[in-house]
Amino acid sequence: MTDTADTTTFARTMLKEALLLQSAGNLAAAEARYRMVIEHGYRVAEVLPVLAGILGQRGADDEALAIWEEVLARDPGHAVAHHEQGLIHARNGRFAPAIAALEAACAADPENAVAANNLAVTLADAGRKHEALEQFTRARAMQPSNLHIEHQIRRLNAELVPFWHIPMLNDARRNDAFEAAISAAIAAAGPGARVLDIGTGSGLLSMMAARAGALSVTACEMVPVIAETARRIIADNGYAGRIAVHTAASSALEVGEHLDGRADILVSEILSSDLLTERVIDTFEDAHARLLKPDAIIIPRAAAAIGCLVESAVLADYVFVGTVSGFDVSRFGALAAQKLPIHGTMTDWKRLSGDVELLRIDLTRKSHPGDVQLLSIRVTQDGVAEGIVQWMEVDLAEGITFDNHPDGYTDGGWLQVLHTFPEPLAVEAGAVLHLAVGHDRTTLIIRPLEVASARAQPMVA
Repeated sequence: MTDTADTTTFARTMLKEALLLQSAGNLAAAEARYRMVIEHGYRVAEVLPVLAGILGQRGADDEALAIWEEVLARDPGHAVAHHEQGLIHARNGRFAPAIAALEAACAADPENAVAANNLAVTLADAGRKHEALEQFTRARAMQPSNLHIEHQIRRLNAELVPFWHIPMLNDARRNDAFEAAISAAIAAAGPGARVLDIGTGSGLLSMMAARAGALSVTACEMVPVIAETARRIIADNGYAGRIAVHTAASSALEVGEHLDGRADILVSEILSSDLLTERVIDTFEDAHARLLKPDAIIIPRAAAAIGCLVESAVLADYVFVGTVSGFDVSRFGALAAQKLPIHGTMTDWKRLSGDVELLRIDLTRKSHPGDVQLLSIRVTQDGVAEGIVQWMEVDLAEGITFDNHPDGYTDGGWLQVLHTFPEPLAVEAGAVLHLAVGHDRTTLIIRPLEVASARAQPMVA
């Protein structure tokens, strides 16, 4: 027998033993024999992936990556090699190379639902949730009965779409107020008026404009899954020919590309429960500067934050702390939330003042520099003030307003907000509490300065 024949016979014997040992779970012994097979140059292209897989199983990630690189050097389109490299990088927290490898695996084997699913998981872990949702959707198309993929899609949708969209849609009083303002605007400007809907969400306000007679509505929505859902809803209701939904922030819209000309009417419901968090000022200023006619109708045209001084033992437990289990942990109160979303009638709290306008934003104005003013509130009852409960009053059009006053609004998408004080304040009826109140363009600023009463003193929680 020649040397070549002897070598081949030996390598074949080692391969058989390796397969048996691997099947029996003896990976170390199997690995040694696979290495002998490769050293003898026998069926190397087939054995290298098996060896790399064993190395990965036993946690020798660097060596496994090197073997997979050797596989790819022989076959750049080796889908399994790309896939396994991606999994190794992912479990070591190296998301960029993991995603690149898994994308290569999907490109090499587009019908592989496992690769698509693993790419989706890695994208989600890397915080790229919109792309992850696209990949999960692609994987579901290949495996429509896979409950795990369906669960991941629902989970990501819930993370990407704020919970308040549904209660906001079910808020009939809010909807009626917006539709009345939109109808009045279309009646005044005519059906040929260009309507711009910023932050369209479900497309509801755009459809209201179309139902009121608007022939052309341009809407934008920056969350892809919401924008796509809006397009489908609009088509379901027969308005696809009159409403265009762009998956973009309004700051990315251009006249001449997304709009035929500057808009005659702006409708936008991006007000947050605390008025400004959703970058309302930036959005409206940009729209005035680039997208709207100088005399455009603005809906809403103004919004105000209204509030009152409150006492609540329930709310105090969310923002103040003192002695716990015999330990002084009061310093942790400095890390407490500055604001808490609440529903006025769902939480036990007592008014310590009348209703006061804290801040008003005129959305028809072209600019809104940050500002802080002194505001004085008359205390109406003795108590311990935890902060200011704030709600909104929205001026939609002449004679059309909407508010979420806590005495009569418990079932909509807007919540009331408790703006907490740094520490609870003891106040007495007749005293005057001086506050610094204003905004930094994205958040409200509400901070107590002093209580004009000889007996009013800060209290330790």
